[in-house]
Amino acid sequence: MHENPEGVPAGAQPPTPAPTPTRVDTPAQPQASAPPALPAAMHPGPESPAQPQAQLPAQSQAPQPQAAPSAYAYPAPQPAAGYGPPTGPVPAQPNPYGQPAAWPPPAAQPGTGAAGRAVLFTVLGALVASAAWAGGVFLLGWGGGGPEADLRGYEAKANLCSSVDYSNMKTEYPEEDTAPVHNGFKHEALDESYCSISLKKSSTSSYSDAYFSVTMDLHKKTDPAAEFTAMWSEYDQRYEDYDVEKITGFGDEAYLVTEDTTAGDDKSGSRAVILAVRDGWMTYQMSWSAYGTSYDDYEMPDVDDVVQWVRDDTESTLENLASN
Repeated sequence: MHENPEGVPAGAQPPTPAPTPTRVDTPAQPQASAPPALPAAMHPGPESPAQPQAQLPAQSQAPQPQAAPSAYAYPAPQPAAGYGPPTGPVPAQPNPYGQPAAWPPPAAQPGTGAAGRAVLFTVLGALVASAAWAGGVFLLGWGGGGPEADLRGYEAKANLCSSVDYSNMKTEYPEEDTAPVHNGFKHEALDESYCSISLKKSSTSSYSDAYFSVTMDLHKKTDPAAEFTAMWSEYDQRYEDYDVEKITGFGDEAYLVTEDTTAGDDKSGSRAVILAVRDGWMTYQMSWSAYGTSYDDYEMPDVDDVVQWVRDDTESTLENLASN
């Protein structure tokens, strides 16, 4: 049995001294709560040492309140993570919808460094180039749909055959063609007239002895000079039996194309003469062609003779087409 100190009635227990808060230099951490006080019947005597108490955070100046006495003999359960006072500053939480906190973001300020100057110079260069191009269009007159067509007074004919002169050929082919073929069309970009006349030596001929045609094109949107030169100056590339000669005296540009596949006394083969003329934006060609066999009584005229006929008839025909 324990003896009671003097002045303390038998059966009475001395009071348990209150714990003193202790300062520590370590960061504050959640501490386990103090164990509950034992019932009076189980309390140790004065000789028993005091139980160690929980440490207080360094930042706190007031002691933590003591847990109420309980009959529960085990330590109180710890609070779940995430509860209780925060131990430090709370970091900024991300926006749950994926957008930055400030929306919309502030507009970018114009650059003042080398990159900003490069962008500025690029914009200024584009403006200067645009102004120069616009000035060139104004000065050269390209802004009104292109240059005006240079037709030199020529007009497309609904019946081109009525304006075609082939009088030089009639000495070789006196039979009149009573039903020449003519056609054509008109368009905002191009007008075309065509005439085809059958040439016969006599009325007894069942078929044409030669074929003759004239075509005139009026180019009203584009200058045909480059295409005309390419087509007729290189005509012999398409047909190896043709010869091409550039001649003068007709419009701005003219080419004479001839073919002769006959040889010696053999009259079988073909002969042809074409005269192509460009006068401004008008293009023109007169064509003659014939084909012979060894069984025919018909003898084709010489190519040189036909060349002269074509030249003479082209000169008069172009005069007719420009004056009417």
